[in-house]
Amino acid sequence: MATPSPTRLSLAMERTGQWIFSPEIPADVIVTVGEADFSLHKFILAAKSNYIRKVIMESEESDLTRIDLTNIPGGQEAFEKLAKFCYGVNFEITVHNVAPLHCAAVFLQMTDEYCNENLAGRTEDFLSQVGVSTLHSAVAVLKSCQQILPFAAEVNLVDRFVDVLSSKACSEANFPSQSPPNWWTEELAVLDVVSFAKVIAAMKQRGAKYLTIAGALITYTERTLRELVRDHSGGGRAIMSSNSGDSDSESRRSEQREILQSIVPLFPTEKAAFPINFLCCLLRCAIYLRASSSCKRELEKRVTEMLEHVTVDDLLVITFSYDGERLLDLDSVRRIVSSFVEKEKSTTVFNAGVNFNEHFSAAMQRVAKIVDTYLAEIAAYGELSISKFNGISILIPRGARKSDDDLYRAVDIYLKVHPNLDEIEKEKVCSVMDPLKLSYEARVHASKNKRLPLQIVLHALYYDQLHLRSGMAEDKEAVAVAAAVEKKQLQADVSLVRENEELRSELMKMKMYITDLQKNGQGTSSSGKETPGPVKRPTFFSSMSKKLSKLNPFKNGSKDTSHIDDTPVDLTKPRRRRFSIS
Repeated sequence: MATPSPTRLSLAMERTGQWIFSPEIPADVIVTVGEADFSLHKFILAAKSNYIRKVIMESEESDLTRIDLTNIPGGQEAFEKLAKFCYGVNFEITVHNVAPLHCAAVFLQMTDEYCNENLAGRTEDFLSQVGVSTLHSAVAVLKSCQQILPFAAEVNLVDRFVDVLSSKACSEANFPSQSPPNWWTEELAVLDVVSFAKVIAAMKQRGAKYLTIAGALITYTERTLRELVRDHSGGGRAIMSSNSGDSDSESRRSEQREILQSIVPLFPTEKAAFPINFLCCLLRCAIYLRASSSCKRELEKRVTEMLEHVTVDDLLVITFSYDGERLLDLDSVRRIVSSFVEKEKSTTVFNAGVNFNEHFSAAMQRVAKIVDTYLAEIAAYGELSISKFNGISILIPRGARKSDDDLYRAVDIYLKVHPNLDEIEKEKVCSVMDPLKLSYEARVHASKNKRLPLQIVLHALYYDQLHLRSGMAEDKEAVAVAAAVEKKQLQADVSLVRENEELRSELMKMKMYITDLQKNGQGTSSSGKETPGPVKRPTFFSSMSKKLSKLNPFKNGSKDTSHIDDTPVDLTKPRRRRFSIS
C-alpha cells in the first residue's frame, strides 16, 4: 500500500476530521479530487454511492486504498458536500450550489433507486421547488451550470433552465412585476454569452417582440463590454493601445472579441431595432477588437439601413480611436456611404422610374450634408491622405448637394492643415467641389483665398462676372417690359380721348340742329302785327361760324368774339404810356 503524502493527508483530515463520526475507526480509503485528498471509509461511501460500490467491487486490488474522482462534476467543493451527506452531516443547499451537487450526485449514482432519500432526489426536489420559483433563482442555477459543462447539459439541466428563463423573461416583458420595467434584462446580463444566447433564441421561439430582444441585447452589451461601450458614445476608459503586447490585454481583448461576435448574430432582423449611435459604437468595437469580417459587415449593413438618421458624431465614433488622437478606420465609413448611395439609386429608379442623377430624396440630401460636415471634421488631421479624403467626398452625387459650401469648408481646412501641397495636389483636393455651386459669400471668400489653386479662384471670379451680366440683362429686360406696358396704357388713353371728343362733337351738332328748328318754328308762327320782310336764310359760312363758336374752348371767358363787327382795324402804333398811378 502506497503511503500518501503527510501534507496531503493532514490537509484532507483537517477538512474532514471535524465531521467524521467514527474517528476511532481508521480510514481505509483515500479519495483524490484534483489536488485534494480525502481520507474516508469505504463502507460509508459505498452505502450511498452505487458508483463507488462498483469501483470497489470491480477493483483488481484485494484491498483498494485509493479512488480517483478527479472528473467528478463540481470538483473538490461538490465532493466535500457529498462526503458530508454520506456521513450524515447537515449542510445548506442553495441556488448557487444545487446544480453542481445534483450533477455530482448523478455522477456517483446517489439516486433513490440505490438508496432511499438519497442526495440526487433531494437536489431534484430543490430544483423543482426553489430553482424555478423566481427569475433570479433560475438565473443563479443556470449560471452555476457553466462550471460543470458538459455534464450539466447531459442531464438536461441547461435546457431546462433556459426554457424557464425564456418563459419568465417574456412574461416580465409583457407584464412587468417590478420597476423599472426592464429590470429583467439586468438579471440576464450576468449570464455567460453562451447561456445568454440560448435564452435569447428561446425567447424568439416564444414570439418575443423585436424591441424586447433588442433591449436585452443592449443591456448585455453594455455590461459585458463596459470598457468599450459607455453611454453609446464610444467613450472608453483605460483602453490599452492596439499595439500593446501585454499578454493580459491580449487575453482580455480575445474574450471581448468572442462576446461581440456571439452577440451580433442574435440581432433581430428589423432595421429599427437598435439606435444608430449604438450600432456605430459596436462597429468601432469590432474594428478595435479586430473582429471577423462577417461581424463587421453585418454592423456596417445595419448602419447603412439607418444612415439617414446618423449624425456627424456617430460617424466620428467609427472613425477615431478611443483616445480620439488618431484616425482608426475610414474604410468602414466609405463602404457605408457607398452602400447607402447604391440603395437610394436602386430605390429611386425602381419606385419612380426616373433618372437618379436628377431626382434625389430628402434622405439622400441629408446624408450629403452630413458627409460634407464629417469631411470638415476629419480634414483637420494631418495623417489623412488626399485619396482617402477624395474617396469619401466623391461618393455623394453632385446633384445631391444643394450647395457646396460645406464641402468648400472641408477643402479649405484640408489645405490649411496640409500647407506643403503643390499646385497639382491642391487641384486634386479641389476637384471634388463645383465652384459654380458656391453661395455668394463662399465665392467672395474663395476669390480671396490664397490657399486655393489659381484655377479655382478664376472659376469663382468668372461665375461672378456671368452672374453680374445675367443680372444686368435681366434688369434691361424688366425695363423693356415696363416700357411696353406703359406704351399700351398710353395708347388706350389716347383712344379713349378721341372717342370722347367724337361724342362731344356729335352732341353739339344735335344741339345746334334743334336750336335752328326752334328758331324757324317761331318765325312762321308770329301774329302779323308787322309784316316781316323776307327771311334771311343763313349762309354756309355763317352757320359754320356759329358751330365753331360753340365749340370754342374760350367760350365762357373774355375771348368770345362773336359780337365784334367786321370794321377795319387800326394798325397804328399805340402811344407809349407811363406806368403811373396818376
